[in-house]
Amino acid sequence: MSKTVKLRKGFDINLAGKAENKVSDSHISRTYAIKPTDFIGMQRPKAILEVGDSVKAGTPILLDKKNESVNYVAPVSGEIVDIKRGEKRKLLEIVILADKTVEYESFNKYSSSDLAKVNKDDLKAQMLNAGVWPNIIMRPFGVVANSDDTPKSIFISGFDSSPLAPDYNIIFKGEEKAFQAGVDVLKKFTSGNIHVNVNAADEVSPVFLTAEKVQVNKFVGKHPVGNVGVQIHHIDPIAKGDIVWTVSPGGVIQIGKLFLEGKYDASKTIAVVGSEVNNPQYYKTYAGAAVKTFTEGTLKTDHVRYVSGNVLTGESIGEEGYLGFYSNQFTVLPEGDHYQFMGWIAPTFNKLSFHKSFGLFSFLNGSKKEYVLDTNTHGEPRAFVQTGEFEKVVPMDILPTHLIKAILAEDFDEMEELGLYEVIEEDFALCEFIDVSKHHVQSIVREGLDLLQYS
Repeated sequence: MSKTVKLRKGFDINLAGKAENKVSDSHISRTYAIKPTDFIGMQRPKAILEVGDSVKAGTPILLDKKNESVNYVAPVSGEIVDIKRGEKRKLLEIVILADKTVEYESFNKYSSSDLAKVNKDDLKAQMLNAGVWPNIIMRPFGVVANSDDTPKSIFISGFDSSPLAPDYNIIFKGEEKAFQAGVDVLKKFTSGNIHVNVNAADEVSPVFLTAEKVQVNKFVGKHPVGNVGVQIHHIDPIAKGDIVWTVSPGGVIQIGKLFLEGKYDASKTIAVVGSEVNNPQYYKTYAGAAVKTFTEGTLKTDHVRYVSGNVLTGESIGEEGYLGFYSNQFTVLPEGDHYQFMGWIAPTFNKLSFHKSFGLFSFLNGSKKEYVLDTNTHGEPRAFVQTGEFEKVVPMDILPTHLIKAILAEDFDEMEELGLYEVIEEDFALCEFIDVSKHHVQSIVREGLDLLQYS
């Protein structure tokens, strides 16, 4: 039975530079990359091809030696031109020089009616081989799902509440058939519900409204209301021993296209946003595109930070970086590597403050004002201060401050009892944003998750 959930806790960050409702396909990247760092939990990545090898979209090029059943594949066809490594030969990127026209590996193709007759094992084998399995994320721990598990339910968040988030009505327009096929495939893996959660306050994409075999739930509230972890907590909470899968709408569509079209389709529409972008808008591209494709001649200044994803949870990738596997947006912010006289105490109306103290008068602007914020943290890490503010931005029945302290103390029993199985980094991103102690709260949460998973 569908549910409506109203959340009172949270905080919306209104930034300048939201994408206009315009989609361009004129910016074609010459190179693409697949990055092991995009896949949380990948322990021993290995490049299985060499520089100079030719690939098609869907050709396996990367695997995790700890889980060799899952293929990580090329997003486009072309030639491998670089395998970048870091310290101790850590694999960082596999770069592909793309063909002008994408060629695809061939996989089994089914009609919508025939798809219902295919057994789960055959579906799973094709998903593992064709590279779409990494779209399935397991909770707890937020890692690529184990293909041998049976989830009690599957969750799909039908909206994004993060700063400058893309409009799903635009980036998934016309994908109703592929989304339904993806749902039909995923339904074979669980006896529970597939939950599609939408924002009751905004126009809902037809992709979700027309879907069958799903339970559509409505959510109302501030960020992080769009986080799938928050939605799971209020619909079907995770206890110790439970397994829930989460899949992004784009991941569901990619799974559906694999079986309807018989190919690995890494195409996507992304939002290029931020206050430093002259004309923020949407672009058609492929996963792993070089971000300089979208920035050359379009930025207001060169002194910026390039973020694959949103400003709270995204990855700083530099001007020569590549779009992440899971990213639907690319954000450009002013770099904040300067000293500001009087810091947070200086009176101004142009600084965003959750505490109603930073910038003194900023809270008088109301909730509609759009802010131009840089990356300056206005301070360094210091002693952990217990303010009680974390509890105001985490709309879950947990104690975030106590949970963070339990992780720092490496108290396994306390971590479990305080709800670590229910969260991943993104659920604590606002805590990091408002933390007066300037701690890397999301990194602390990941350390706790790793301790529980691998100890």
